[in-house]
Amino acid sequence: MKISIIGTGIFGLSLAISMANNDHEIIMWSENKKLVNNFQKNHHLKSIANIDIPQNINVTNSLEEALNNPDLIILATSAKYIRETCTNMKEYYNNKIPIAIASKGIENDTCAYLSDIVKEILKTKHIAIISGPTFATDLMNLEPAALTLASASKKAKVLVNLALHSEHLKLRINNDVYGIQLCSSIKNVVAIAAGILDGLGFNESSRAFLITESIKDIKDLLVKLECNPKTILSYAGIGDLILTANSNKSRNYQFGVLLGKKAPEKEIEAFLNNNTVEGYYTVKSLKELTKNKKIKVPIINIVNDIAIKRRDPKKIIEFLIYKS
Repeated sequence: MKISIIGTGIFGLSLAISMANNDHEIIMWSENKKLVNNFQKNHHLKSIANIDIPQNINVTNSLEEALNNPDLIILATSAKYIRETCTNMKEYYNNKIPIAIASKGIENDTCAYLSDIVKEILKTKHIAIISGPTFATDLMNLEPAALTLASASKKAKVLVNLALHSEHLKLRINNDVYGIQLCSSIKNVVAIAAGILDGLGFNESSRAFLITESIKDIKDLLVKLECNPKTILSYAGIGDLILTANSNKSRNYQFGVLLGKKAPEKEIEAFLNNNTVEGYYTVKSLKELTKNKKIKVPIINIVNDIAIKRRDPKKIIEFLIYKS
């Protein structure tokens, strides 16, 4: 198959390498001309160190070239750029081509799910969500990993599974498209909370406490937003939650550590400017979404207070001990 990946971040590249190892032809799009020029000269992405990029991966600055008759498109940009990216894709996109969304988050201004943004702008029914407990470097190193694949489109499910399934990567099908997106969004918020605990000097017991309380909150949110509560048991649910809330590889976790240890504001801002911290973006959306729906979700509220309003990070302990 020919597969287009929109975005050249580390997770998009990890998916590209996984699919290239399945003998698919991969073309990645980036707006960064310097990055593309470097790739054309050296077949190397400077931002990704010590990674051999298969020869069946190419990179382009041209959306027209990237969207020229692929069998499948994967969106792997930051969630906050999904609307702009889809708008730019519209001129070249054939709405019969399935789109798999690998980005995680909910739009700030509208509180829209990413799948609804894609559907609204690109007018396609063939949308899939892929999410699960997979760090990019682990995928690149072909370590055993798993993803949840959620879609209402049979065509999208078949092609995404064909593209990604391998002896190293397992996909499990799920029909709860919104529930999977909620889980994949809120787990980044919980990862920030876990990092805050780390920054405060607390260890595994406190993180386990936090994760357990968060699972309850997420399950309640799924029910109140008319999703399947069992979705919390998926790879995109508890699987990704355990991974990102327990590892310093997670940029959300690293951001939380900075908040917990009360790092200087300049250091925190520099980290946000130099790293994609989806939980920082998403907690604003989730806070607004739950406010609009008149739903109380304690884990969202406390992370919003600490990460956005810069309240005392020690409040997370009071939150854990006294929340009902």
